[in-house]
Amino acid sequence: MHCRNTLETIECPAQTSIALGYFDGVHLGHRTVIESAVQDARENKRASAVFTFEPPQRGGVKGKSILTQTEKMRRVQKLGVEYYICPPFEEFCGLSPEQFVQDVLVRRLGARAVFCGEDFTFGKDKAGDVALLRRLCEACGVRVHVLDLVQRDADAVSSSRIRECLEQGNMQEANAMLGEAYCIDLPVMHGQKLGTTLGFPTINQIYPEGMLLPQQGVYVTRALIDGIWYPSATGLGTRPTVNGTGVTCETFIPDFSGDVYGDTIRVEFCCYLWPTQKFDSLQALSDMVQRAAKAAKEWHAPQGQR
Repeated sequence: MHCRNTLETIECPAQTSIALGYFDGVHLGHRTVIESAVQDARENKRASAVFTFEPPQRGGVKGKSILTQTEKMRRVQKLGVEYYICPPFEEFCGLSPEQFVQDVLVRRLGARAVFCGEDFTFGKDKAGDVALLRRLCEACGVRVHVLDLVQRDADAVSSSRIRECLEQGNMQEANAMLGEAYCIDLPVMHGQKLGTTLGFPTINQIYPEGMLLPQQGVYVTRALIDGIWYPSATGLGTRPTVNGTGVTCETFIPDFSGDVYGDTIRVEFCCYLWPTQKFDSLQALSDMVQRAAKAAKEWHAPQGQR
């Protein structure tokens, strides 16, 4: 997949089929839009492309980010997209709807067909909707395909609904709407090494500013290290037992030993176990970690061995 992070470096083929949207989470609804663009490109011998953007530095335009930019790009690539266009929001947010269509979609991206959801907006101050997009594009010979919102349990699948599930610790529902497990892919940082002292070394990862935090507590997770998935247990939140400050993400991987400091590790969240709690002793904390590790192994055990 060819990636471009500024409009100035776009070098797309003469004709493209383009999916438009922020695509935070790359959830089931987003996948419908993207996969439709990919299929159209194949049928018409065009290049497939996604036009998205990096959120503004002063805060997300549609709520805190569900995925990191690298994880979002990885999920888009899995759908068969050839060109991933992701400029900073500030680079094009001042364009009028007419300028966006004529300069970005037609001149720079070579659009012959565009795909979006029915709630898509564009242009300065969100002045354009799908009806205006259709009128402007058709005047330039570009077909517009507006996809219906994907439904789950009688409600539309949306990033805001997924954020609510994550904030409630409802990982099964969030993951079902995402189409694959919620995960982080962040560098491993040095911590206080308390886990090592107590016999359960953990990897520590810090959520960057602007990323959504799931509900604080303990989760069954799995971690990808050197191409191997390991059952793991993750504590997300403050560390009241050891007077910790700030929010930490600490993952205990019982079947792995090795130095991964500085590495970027993918950790997928499977289910919520229990809330963060303060223990009377470090031994009680250690016992809790072992219970969480046991729960993780049982969760990931093959069917019939649980």
